[in-house]
Amino acid sequence: MVKKLKGTVSDTTWYALAAARILLGIVFLWAYFDKLFGLGFATKAAKEWVNGGSPTTGFLKGVAGPFADMFHSIAGQGWADWLFMLGLLGIGLGLLLGVAVRLSVVAGCVLLLMMWMASLPIKTNPLIDEHIVYIVVLIAIGFGLNRQKWSLAAWWQGMPAVKANSWLK
Repeated sequence: MVKKLKGTVSDTTWYALAAARILLGIVFLWAYFDKLFGLGFATKAAKEWVNGGSPTTGFLKGVAGPFADMFHSIAGQGWADWLFMLGLLGIGLGLLLGVAVRLSVVAGCVLLLMMWMASLPIKTNPLIDEHIVYIVVLIAIGFGLNRQKWSLAAWWQGMPAVKANSWLK
């Protein structure tokens, strides 16, 4: 039996958070590459971004909840497509590599909250879906910012620009 002091966190917890960070990074990167190249999972090849498809149109045009008008108005807009794709790529890389984790956590929470809002009303549960679960996991990852395992955090946080701008941690 492992004796644990009150208020301490075991190394096992930090490794579990690292695994969650890496896996969530892969989730974001997979979404990015699927929309970029139309890998045939969520995005069909004919709608890939590299051949002129819009990564926001399919999802946002189908929104029927309380925020439908707002999401319909931004669906397919060039700025929305670019922000969405850069967000997926940046969040995914940041989480996977353990760099700019603070920024990745905040951006990921905002993106996921917007996707949750677009998903309302949720068909399987009145309030909670995977977007909310991912947000909670991201928040936990954010709390472990200074104890990251399996990351490039030490190198990243040692860079002068990151030292001067804590939001880049």
